[in-house]
Amino acid sequence: MMPVICHLPDMRPVTHSIAVLGGGISGLTCALRLAQEGRCVTLIEGSGQLGGLGTFFEHDGRTFEKFYHCMLPSDGPLLRVLEALGIRDDVYWKPTTFAYAHQGRFFPLNTALDLLKFAPLRFIDRIRVGITGLYGRLASDKGLDDITTVKWLTKLSGTRAFAKFWRPMLEAKFGDRHHDVPALWFWTRFNREKGESKGERKGYIKGGYKHITDTFARVLHANGGTIRLKTTVQQMDIDDEGRVAITTAAGVEKFDQVVVTLPTPQVEKLIGPALRREMPALDTTTDYQGVINCLLFLKKPLTPHYWVATPEGEHPFDGVVETSTLTDTADRGSRHVVYLTKYLHRDDVRFAASDDCIRAGWIPALKNLFPQLQDDDIEASFVFRAPFVEPIYRLGQMKLRPPEELVADKVYLANTAQVYPVVTSWNGSVTQAERTLAVMGLHDTGCQPVPTGSRTAELKLTKPRLAAQPLRPASAKV
Repeated sequence: MMPVICHLPDMRPVTHSIAVLGGGISGLTCALRLAQEGRCVTLIEGSGQLGGLGTFFEHDGRTFEKFYHCMLPSDGPLLRVLEALGIRDDVYWKPTTFAYAHQGRFFPLNTALDLLKFAPLRFIDRIRVGITGLYGRLASDKGLDDITTVKWLTKLSGTRAFAKFWRPMLEAKFGDRHHDVPALWFWTRFNREKGESKGERKGYIKGGYKHITDTFARVLHANGGTIRLKTTVQQMDIDDEGRVAITTAAGVEKFDQVVVTLPTPQVEKLIGPALRREMPALDTTTDYQGVINCLLFLKKPLTPHYWVATPEGEHPFDGVVETSTLTDTADRGSRHVVYLTKYLHRDDVRFAASDDCIRAGWIPALKNLFPQLQDDDIEASFVFRAPFVEPIYRLGQMKLRPPEELVADKVYLANTAQVYPVVTSWNGSVTQAERTLAVMGLHDTGCQPVPTGSRTAELKLTKPRLAAQPLRPASAKV
C-alpha cells in the first residue's frame, strides 16, 4: 500500500484527503471506514465531545448521557460496528416494559391481555387497536409512503380509537405537523419495536455511550485519522481547482472530498456560491423537531416501567423514561435515573424557556403524576436541549430524501434526513453511513471482529449480514 500523506500543521498538500463534518455516530462510522481504506481523514466536530446526541456530562464522578439511549436486538448494523470495535460483549440486555398514563392511572401495554384491559378505550376500540398491531406486523409497506399515518391508523383503528389513543402520541412527536407524516414512518417504527416472544428487551453498554465514542476515537487515531473538536465550520465551497474548501476560524483548508453528517438546516447555512451551483437544493427537503430533556437523579425508583407515555395535554412532557430499569448500578451507582422528554420545534417559544422555568413546571407535574415522589427524593436535576433530533417527514418522503452524493466524487451526505424509512436512532445512522460509503465506492461496509490480540489498528469492515427480526406483542410507542 502506498504511504498516505496527512495534513501537517503548515497545511501542506495532501494525497486524497477527506474531511468528515460532524462527530456523531454517522461521522465516526464514515471516518473510521475511510481511514481504514488508506484515506487521509480529518473528522471535524464543532462541540467539545464526540457522539452527537450521545454526548455526556459528569455527575458525582460518573458520566451520563444527556439524552437517553438504548439498543434493540434488531439493531444489526450498530451491533456489528460494536463487534468490530471489540466492545460488542460489553452490551448487556434486560427486559423492559411500557405503560400509558391516563387520569392518574398507569396502564401497562406489553401484551394482548394488557390491551384488552386498557380502560381508556372502549372494548371494541381495544380490539381494533389490537388488530392494527397485528396488521402492522403482517402488512406490506407497499404504498405506505403515499398515505398519511393519520388516514392509515384511522382506517384500521377507527375514528374514536385514533382520536383517543394514536393522535395524542403523534402530536407529542410532531406537534401540529403530524398530519402529513407518511404511514411508512409508523410502519417502520412499529416493526423495529418487534421483540422476542418472551417480551421486550433493550440493551445498554458498560461504561455508557461514552465508551463507544472513546473507542471510536482510539481506533480512528490508530488508523491514521485526525479528530478536531471545538472546530466550527463556517463555510464549505468548491475552489477554482475543483477541491472542497472548508473555512473555520483557523482559516481555509482544502480537501479532495467531504462527507457531511450535519442536519440538513445546518448544511444549508454552510454552502458557498460555487458549491450551490453544482449541488441539488436542500431547502425544500426535511425540517426537524427538537427535544428538551429534564434529567432527574432520584434516591428511589419512580416506576417499574422503562417508558411511561404521557402524551395527554395535562402533562408538560411527553414521556417519563426511567433508564435505571435498564442500566446496571455499576454504570449509574445506587441512584435512579429518570428522563422527562418533550419534542418541540426549535422555533417554539417553549424551546427557549429557561432551565429554571422548565424545572418549575415539569417537576411539580411529575409529582402530581407520582404522588409518592417528594422533594427530598430528588438528588439533582439537569436540563438539556437539542434543536435537530427527529426529522419531520412529509407525504412521499422517499422521493424527498437528499441524495448521498451532492457533487460527483466530491461532496457526500450522510444524515438523518436520509435515514427514512429506517427509524431515527444510532442504528439508523450507522445504516445511512453504510449507504453513503457504498455510493463512495466502499461497498463492503459491515463489520468483522477485531483479530485476537488487537483492539485497534487491525480493525476492518466487511459486507453486512441481515439481522434477525424477532417478534413481540404490539407496541404503542411512536
